[in-house]
Amino acid sequence: MKKIVFMGTPDFSVPILRSLVEDGYNIALVVTQPDRPKGRKKIMTPPPVKLEAINHNIPVFQPEKLADNYQEIIDLQPDIIVTAAYGQLLPKPLLTKPEFGCINVHASLLPELRGGAPIHHAILQGKTDTGITIMYMVEKLDAGDILTQEKVAITDNDNVGTMHDKLAKTGADLLLNTLPRLFRNEIIPVQQDHEKSTFASNIKREQEIINWNRSNKEIYNQIRGLYPWPVAFTFYQGKPMKIWSAELDNNEYNGVPGEIVDSINKESLVVVCGNKQAVKLTEIQVAGKKRMTVKAFLLGSPDRLQVGTKLGGTLD
Repeated sequence: MKKIVFMGTPDFSVPILRSLVEDGYNIALVVTQPDRPKGRKKIMTPPPVKLEAINHNIPVFQPEKLADNYQEIIDLQPDIIVTAAYGQLLPKPLLTKPEFGCINVHASLLPELRGGAPIHHAILQGKTDTGITIMYMVEKLDAGDILTQEKVAITDNDNVGTMHDKLAKTGADLLLNTLPRLFRNEIIPVQQDHEKSTFASNIKREQEIINWNRSNKEIYNQIRGLYPWPVAFTFYQGKPMKIWSAELDNNEYNGVPGEIVDSINKESLVVVCGNKQAVKLTEIQVAGKKRMTVKAFLLGSPDRLQVGTKLGGTLD
């Protein structure tokens, strides 16, 4: 039985680790990020993968900086290291130690969307498909040779949450398909076409702000491409207002970008975009309030967010 060290951190990694355990693989160690303070009370919270490892009685190692603290992994002499959204680059001595190398489960069709937020960027860019790539890890980010790939469709109703779950399952299944063939030396790795590479860097605060001068399709992609985290927002009366969900409205309107031009049955707010078409906001969160449907908000605050209200603004 091959000895595996698994490295991962967020929810995306959990079904991948679980599938390895349930398939009978020998997981000698789980490496994950340290516990971090979370929430308003700053309670120290373990990463999801740590909880999954504990459930299966797998030892856990949580170095703050892997580049300075990896000898424990080398001492285990793993046959292979499997990573999935671990969150740190592996130092060169680790990359070269295991007999079957270090492989990564990445949530894109490489060489497209290298980096830490490939699911977000696939939707933000309006792509109709993305996928999973299992590849060898190298010193350069997500640039190793490809072992296997599988495409996953993105529907118009998908968001980061739904695609996260689909890709995590696909990643788990593809890994279980890949490992036996890798151990039998049946896979011929394929070099990436580096000239076609694109990057999906972590989402910055300014990327969450809705620019109503963009087309309704672009804004709709932004809203679902940032849901359920970190969530797109606009400004209402100078304060941030989160947009949790919306629908496309391809009718044409005469308002200016960011203007509310209709409130259909008081269940949605029709906001004009730069191409004169609109998005219908259906779930919002104004400053100081809880997340709620537009219908609930308008019932509680009928004099706010009326037809003619202008949304929008920028960070100071």
